[in-house]
Amino acid sequence: MKLNLQSFIISFSFAWLLSSSCSTKEDPNVINQEFQFTNLKAVEAAKFLHENPKAVVLDIRTPSEFYEGHIPNALNIDYNADTFETELGKLDRNATYLMHCRSGRRSSNSFNTFKKLGFKNIVHIDDGILGWKEELVK
Repeated sequence: MKLNLQSFIISFSFAWLLSSSCSTKEDPNVINQEFQFTNLKAVEAAKFLHENPKAVVLDIRTPSEFYEGHIPNALNIDYNADTFETELGKLDRNATYLMHCRSGRRSSNSFNTFKKLGFKNIVHIDDGILGWKEELVK
């Protein structure tokens, strides 16, 4: 009886390892069916914005960074503010957002908040405003 139990445990463990190692790889730009994000360099994002004029530019830097220069018509919601999640919650979850910070770190860290709140489509400038070569508004 002891041998059968050991055989069962070994077989089960092997099957579990095999099934987890054979899992399909997901598209790195799709977190799940409901939340999709795309990483673009700033140069590509400028082209995206010209081709998608209804996309909302969402700048998640601090207000002082925003006032130093921002993408025209950008909406500023400070990632570091206590009200960040509340302010995001006021936005249309079905709109397409071109989102960025200064260098890409804060905006990358914000993905879980967007997902949690039910946003559908985020286009992320992964090199941030530092990579932006187009005109900025002051």
